[in-house]
Amino acid sequence: MRRLVLALLLSLAAPLAARAASTSDLVQRGEYLTRAADCAACHTAPGGTTYAGGRQFQLPFGDLYSPNITPDKETGIGQYTDAQFIRVLHRGIGREGQHLYPAMPYPSYTKMSDEDALAIKAYLFSLPPVHAPTKPNNFGFPFNQRWLMVFWNLINNPDSRLQSDPSKSAAWNRGAYLVEALGHCAECHTPRNFMQAKSSRQFAGTIQAGWFAYNLTSDPVHGIGAWSDASLEEFLSTGKAPGHGLASGPMAEAIEYSLRYMTPDDIAAMVTYLRTIPARDDGPAIVPATVTPLSTASLGEHIFIRACAGCHLPNGTGRQSPWAALGGDHSTGDVTGTNVVQVLTNGSQIETNEGLMFMHPFTGAYTDDELAAVGNYVIGQFSGRQGQVTPQQISKARQETAPKAGPASGGGS
Repeated sequence: MRRLVLALLLSLAAPLAARAASTSDLVQRGEYLTRAADCAACHTAPGGTTYAGGRQFQLPFGDLYSPNITPDKETGIGQYTDAQFIRVLHRGIGREGQHLYPAMPYPSYTKMSDEDALAIKAYLFSLPPVHAPTKPNNFGFPFNQRWLMVFWNLINNPDSRLQSDPSKSAAWNRGAYLVEALGHCAECHTPRNFMQAKSSRQFAGTIQAGWFAYNLTSDPVHGIGAWSDASLEEFLSTGKAPGHGLASGPMAEAIEYSLRYMTPDDIAAMVTYLRTIPARDDGPAIVPATVTPLSTASLGEHIFIRACAGCHLPNGTGRQSPWAALGGDHSTGDVTGTNVVQVLTNGSQIETNEGLMFMHPFTGAYTDDELAAVGNYVIGQFSGRQGQVTPQQISKARQETAPKAGPASGGGS
């Protein structure tokens, strides 16, 4: 009798153990996919709990706050069914039927497979629930009318999964899936049209949230056509590459929260796919590492030597950390100084596998004229071009960085 009971218990235990192992594998796979989809960057407020939402996005038509995606049943996604979760990612429709705004990149996530979507759900549901009500959006009429998104989606969301191209290699197809669906790179690197949807100039580069998201096409002057595979792979996985500078702003966040966790094979697959994007000559030209600096002795040079050279060194090679190197940086080649101004006024940081690399903002110590002079000196020194940064740019960036009042109306995000 004892043997019979023991045999019965063992027969029951085996499927349970297999099911537990299967669930564990699904959660582990979901964690990787969640990172590949860069969910934490948008759904984590500065200083807040990861995935608890509350991050503010300043859009052309108002302010939007990201929702809580922890499994809290009252304020998060704890009551979502599998079908509802897939519908959010593919169609941008919430559990209660409300249409989301495309700041949530569902026009890219719609290319994701159902299996991967449910793996992401499994991982998010394995996290501790956090009670964090979503802040109301601050949109004026007619942008606060969510039902209008029905028509936007008819035009701009294909609601279809990405299909493999049998004429391409396995690496190319994997890279296409990572870039187009999970990584949603086009959401930042493609200009928007009048409907705030991605335009036909795919990956041509554009300004996003005050930062220039650069041209990712195969153009050798304005895009990444002149980069070696090794440089691209190093930049994507670490945020820096010799002779190409370092990542800052939203790109630094993408690397910090997402890309540095990707396997070398997946990073290489992304590069394989990016190589085949048709060339477009949009945006600032990429500057080679070897340039002839402009010969100037200016206010900007004096401030740079006093305040910046300690970390960056006068020749831009960087002291102690390769993340301080400025030679060949794409941002210093942009004569308008879009990203240089953002770094000077907002600072820059990136969490790397070697620790936090940080640069503080300089708005508290210098005037608009002084920071404009520094920006133009950096552009001239490291690109050989004449910078066009103005004090007005610095002043505007200061105002956009200043704390703002909370939302006054709207609801949900």
